[in-house]
Amino acid sequence: MGAVTHNVPDESRIRHSLSDVSLWRSISVVETTGSTNADLSAMARDGEPEGLALVAMEQTAGRGRLDRTWVSPPRSSVALSVLLQPVQEFHQWGWLSLLAGMAVSSALEELAPDGVDVTLKWPNDVLISGKKVCGILSERIEHPSGAKAIIGIGINIDLAEEQLPVPAATSLALEGMPTDQSAVVAGVLRHLARYYDRWQTTGDLRTDYAERCASIGADLTIHLDPERRVAGVGRGVDEYGRLQVATARGVQTFAVGDVVHARLG
Repeated sequence: MGAVTHNVPDESRIRHSLSDVSLWRSISVVETTGSTNADLSAMARDGEPEGLALVAMEQTAGRGRLDRTWVSPPRSSVALSVLLQPVQEFHQWGWLSLLAGMAVSSALEELAPDGVDVTLKWPNDVLISGKKVCGILSERIEHPSGAKAIIGIGINIDLAEEQLPVPAATSLALEGMPTDQSAVVAGVLRHLARYYDRWQTTGDLRTDYAERCASIGADLTIHLDPERRVAGVGRGVDEYGRLQVATARGVQTFAVGDVVHARLG
């Protein structure tokens, strides 16, 4: 593998690319921080309204699902968090993580050269050639003006194989993808604003999600815990974004679970 080129996100380029997008009133890029989610959470508690986007070239105390730590070598990944204040009822907020996955997969698909397969696995795993390239974590922040949401997105850009957190992960560089971090961030923010606006207006992204999610129509197995697995065919998602699976016992609905596609298993 050749030498890694550390492209870094350029704030002015990102702003220029999004000059026609009204949602993002502030876009900031920092060299390093503990956690972009934690930074925006503090700002949300201080009363900042929605529309903030914070990009870091390095996180030293990032978190993933189940409070797992998320760290990476400097400038090898993009850590992006956004502050939103949805008007939808809280029971619909599960869609925030799903629409973030839709935004990342849409952005990376636009950048992918011919022959590179970008897919979305329920609920929000973005895969390139079957390997995970992105992690997403959403959080709710209480405030007297109304509850707010932080969506954190981490994308592996220039990670080499020996730097990957798990064997099932990958990076844009390893998959022959463009590693222009400004283009990646701008694309994600553009699609995120588009899906968020549609969800805010209609409360329904099921059709859009079904068009992007490879789990729908696929033979798959839901791993509920180390002892329980359910096999079937993905049929769709319900109004809350939960996965519907046709099983031997009929259609079952899952709010959580690790999905394994048969063709990727």
